[in-house]
Amino acid sequence: MTTLFPPGIIVSCQALKDEPLYGDSVMAKMALAAVQGGGVAIRANSPEDITTIRAAVDVPIIGLYKVAYSDSPVYITPTPSEVTAVVAAGADIVALDATHRPRPDLHSIQALIDLIHDHGRLVLADVSTADEGVDAERLGCDLVSTTLSGYTDGTRHRRLPDLILLASLIESVSVPVLAEGGISFPEQVYECFELGAYGVVIGSAITRPQIITRRFVDAYRSWRIRKISRPVQLDPRN
Repeated sequence: MTTLFPPGIIVSCQALKDEPLYGDSVMAKMALAAVQGGGVAIRANSPEDITTIRAAVDVPIIGLYKVAYSDSPVYITPTPSEVTAVVAAGADIVALDATHRPRPDLHSIQALIDLIHDHGRLVLADVSTADEGVDAERLGCDLVSTTLSGYTDGTRHRRLPDLILLASLIESVSVPVLAEGGISFPEQVYECFELGAYGVVIGSAITRPQIITRRFVDAYRSWRIRKISRPVQLDPRN
């Protein structure tokens, strides 16, 4: 069975098809930069990205495969086909949607967990509630993560990062708990580890420059709207 990565920061290196950094070679460079910065593991989507990242870094990879099916809202490694592809690509840990929502073709989550374990890989359960985390542990998942809080019908109102869910999971399960979703500042990382998180997954705040840029642009626009009358006094020594 795969050995778990040490506690620390996990960087999610993912890009959608309509984003500038989309492509396995770009994501591999992003992953390498994340490892050079101290990331203890990489979270990656699709067999192509996982394969290329696997050749570029020597830290554990949390692999997933996002595929949409018409008969289910579950899209994170939803069926045996995606599990097999992720494993073959070289993922050390397979992440899957472990919410209580119906799965494509009514596939059993237990069957997916067993399949992953049969391949000698660990299972990361992406959940949205504490009850889902408890059930995921009972079914044999090796880690749980707050990944899907804010993305299911019953949790869309939640403020991210969902520290309430994180604290509840840490209290309710004995497996390692990861914090993921809406983590943008070092202070939030500190809060997550103070609560007892084993690891913190950071994605957009590190790997999506268009989103990072927008935060600074929004700050500039806010400054303009407030019509600051006095210009900022810059230190001539800087």
